Amino acid sequence: MQASPNRQSSSVIHEMYHQSVQGMDSFYLSHFHVLENNASPDASRQGNSVISSSYKDQFFTLESFPATAYLSACNSPSAVSVLSSRSPFSPQGSQTCSSDQHHSFDNTCGSPQSGCSVTDDDYELKHKLKELEISLLGPETDIVDSCYCSFRGGENRDASMARWNWNQMIETTPRLSLRDTLIRCAQAIHEADLNAATSFMDVLGQMVSVSGDPAQRLGAYLLEGLRARLERSGSAIYKALKCEEPSSSELMSYMSILFQICPYFKFAYTSANAFIWEAMVNEPVIHIIDFQIAQGSQYIPLIEDLANRPGGPPVLLRITGVDDSQSAHARGGGLKIVGQKLAQLAQSKGIPFQFHAAAMSGCKVERSDLRVRSGEALAVNFPYALHHMPDESVSTQNHRDRLLRLVKSLSPKVVTIVEQESNTNTSPFFLRFIETLDYYTAMFESIDVARSRDDKQRIRAEQHCVARDIVNMVACEGFERVERHELHGKWMMRMKMAGFTQYPMSSSVTGAVKNLLRDYNENYRLLEAEGALNLGWKNRAMATSSAWR
Repeated sequence: MQASPNRQSSSVIHEMYHQSVQGMDSFYLSHFHVLENNASPDASRQGNSVISSSYKDQFFTLESFPATAYLSACNSPSAVSVLSSRSPFSPQGSQTCSSDQHHSFDNTCGSPQSGCSVTDDDYELKHKLKELEISLLGPETDIVDSCYCSFRGGENRDASMARWNWNQMIETTPRLSLRDTLIRCAQAIHEADLNAATSFMDVLGQMVSVSGDPAQRLGAYLLEGLRARLERSGSAIYKALKCEEPSSSELMSYMSILFQICPYFKFAYTSANAFIWEAMVNEPVIHIIDFQIAQGSQYIPLIEDLANRPGGPPVLLRITGVDDSQSAHARGGGLKIVGQKLAQLAQSKGIPFQFHAAAMSGCKVERSDLRVRSGEALAVNFPYALHHMPDESVSTQNHRDRLLRLVKSLSPKVVTIVEQESNTNTSPFFLRFIETLDYYTAMFESIDVARSRDDKQRIRAEQHCVARDIVNMVACEGFERVERHELHGKWMMRMKMAGFTQYPMSSSVTGAVKNLLRDYNENYRLLEAEGALNLGWKNRAMATSSAWR
């Protein structure tokens, strides 16, 4: 009967050991090459070891396979190291490195059969081969090696094991996909295995590039976050990214690129405006409070629609804008710029207009800051804003729920919420990393279809408008982690606890968003569920818009 692949592999491993050199000072696994790993990306979720499950029924020997399948170490330092003088967000990021060189034993192999007399160096080679056998065959191999169990001298053995280099272990395993390698690295950090984490980072440094495919670009930013977390410099890296932002005009141009090539911002603005329009269709005095007004672009089409309202334009339109420092930098000035732009538009359309600037963080907003008046119809808009409010997991003040209760006390006719459909608020680091990896994989793929891969403007837009959020989610904790997303189900619970009921969805709202998506890739999906609109990329939910009263 033909021997099983596992038995054949084991016999080859043992034969190779019995031909090893006694007293060697350095160790090489001669001509050890492996096949390319074609395992599914989802395999990593099943807790597999470094050897992919797809290799369980394949033959592994210590003989030479084609060199193109070999994962070799690179002599160049990681291009994304926090300590490197080269920016990890440079388009000249490092590329995948490979080697065609073969290593071989230079000494004549002897046999250890006589009495199983071994040295510490012999033990190290023996141990490495045994670990390799276990990784290839699993811990439950039925082949027993009595020599392996006969060692004495724990101190010498520990010293020998301390010389083991994790890079050698990684080099002698099948090449993992970029996704799997990122997950293994995050898991090593989660388990405080610093040697393994550092080695995985060295490998990742040769796999990622900000000018590569979507996975490589995302990998560059995730790796930066992992390095910052490992070196406990997450806050410094996050703040440095802010300090290194381009000029106001440059940042504005990058934000405009993302606004045009993917529909996530337009989805928020279009759906919220449709809800506000329906609630205010017959109201003479309208007050809109926006907790993330940015450039005020959302209200340009709304003002135009109000001007053409069947019953005539409103008697008065008031808008209160809450500011944030990033938007102020992109604008090149304070909220006064937004107010002037909207006032000019409203005047041209014959609508009396007032603008109130609330230049403060949403966490600091009090009722008096909003200047709500009696007799006006109030709408409150939260476009990708609430996830920046710390909740009960961060502070006993729980500004997230406090703000919702404050808004409820104002008796608004409609409250609109648009948030990323992602769960990163209270998730522990490792689960949060996987969620971030999954979510931004879809986002980078959706961005990729709109611009050529070597488009420098797109590269810079990702660097300056997306990378900062990714690094914050991966590297920071506590108050310093400001990117704290929740799923729609959790937002529903918070809104209901604050006393809100859901605003009914209408065909005019869904119709407005459907018209928007006609200008974008067919892989964008729109789904109505639980009284909310869900925007997705392929099978991944990306953002959810809902309205409340």
